[in-house]
Amino acid sequence: MASRRKGRILAFQALYSWDVHYSQTGDVSIPDGLLEFSWSLKPGAQASSSEAVAFSRLLVTGTVENIACIDSMIQKHLKNWNIERLSRVDLAVLRMSAYALMFQSDMPPTIVINEAIGISKEFGSSDSYRFVNGVLDGILKTLASGPQAG
Repeated sequence: MASRRKGRILAFQALYSWDVHYSQTGDVSIPDGLLEFSWSLKPGAQASSSEAVAFSRLLVTGTVENIACIDSMIQKHLKNWNIERLSRVDLAVLRMSAYALMFQSDMPPTIVINEAIGISKEFGSSDSYRFVNGVLDGILKTLASGPQAG
């Protein structure tokens, strides 16, 4: 679905912006206006469908509401690396996708991971998609092994 893809991109961009706010203030709340996605309304930008915007809001609010649990899961799957050292692009993609894997059981994991890879290829460094794929694959395996692993 093109609107879901657009929704994930908007959510990724909002989570990137939220992370900048959060890392500077320590405030876990969502800043006023963030869920309006005003950057997507600029001249020349393709208008987002109401479905894409609603899906984005769900991803952003769900991710922020569960940020401690999500960050803990991501950290468990970083080999010899600390979450604070991740690029903000990679972290935003990982957070959004980990939220979907952990809390959206109606979302097929292969779609979540494939979309994360696509967004990483578009917005991240040349190796981001490999890194994101590896971390998300590890999270998926942990979740599949049952509640005792999470």
